[in-house]
Amino acid sequence: MNRTKSGNASTFQPVISSERAPLWIRFGQMQTRAWVLTGRHALTRALVLGMFCFAPVIATAQIDPSASQPITTGGRFEWTIMNTINLPSFGAGLASAGWGTYFNHPREYGTSLTGFGKRFGIRLAGVAVSNTMESSLGAVWGEDPRYLRAAGQPFMNRMGHVIEMTFVARNREGQIVPAYARYAAIGGSNFISNAWRPDSDATAQHAAIRVGLGFLGRLSSNTYYEFWPDLKDRFLKH
Repeated sequence: MNRTKSGNASTFQPVISSERAPLWIRFGQMQTRAWVLTGRHALTRALVLGMFCFAPVIATAQIDPSASQPITTGGRFEWTIMNTINLPSFGAGLASAGWGTYFNHPREYGTSLTGFGKRFGIRLAGVAVSNTMESSLGAVWGEDPRYLRAAGQPFMNRMGHVIEMTFVARNREGQIVPAYARYAAIGGSNFISNAWRPDSDATAQHAAIRVGLGFLGRLSSNTYYEFWPDLKDRFLKH
């Protein structure tokens, strides 16, 4: 990562040029630039935040993670998009970017609003790559990435199901099998992302930590899908 100065302003320049970078890297860079530009105007920034907050609500309302029918090609595409921008992913992105900004990690981004935007954008790009890899690789041998709820069972059974489904998935026959596509996606995307991360964060050790956080994130999203419908019916039914 390089940083050039013009007057008092710093300009972030990725190592990979935008013309040669893969589409998913350019997407993450565009999200970051958009955040930085809108950050100059409080009203525009508020509107952008509003759109980002509203989009995950729509996404979670449109997808049914407990669908029991075999997933289609269109369903895989929908799952990839929705699980990149849904409420659990969006909230985790805000928390991750906020944590990194507070502790200034990676240090190249600084602790400004611009740094927050860069951290949010780079995580969004990583999540998009991971979801695309899981959906695409899973299509080869019929691995279904969706989460199937255990509604109606005792609480401890449901928690066990949440943990189990973090590491396994259903195949075309509905059998529970190891989620090999998920292992490859979470592991591969985090090591691949070293290509566009700043030097202090582009190490094998940090990539391994991100892999663990990736599975923790899947555990969190499974918990949301398992229990949120019950909480919504109980407390928001009116």
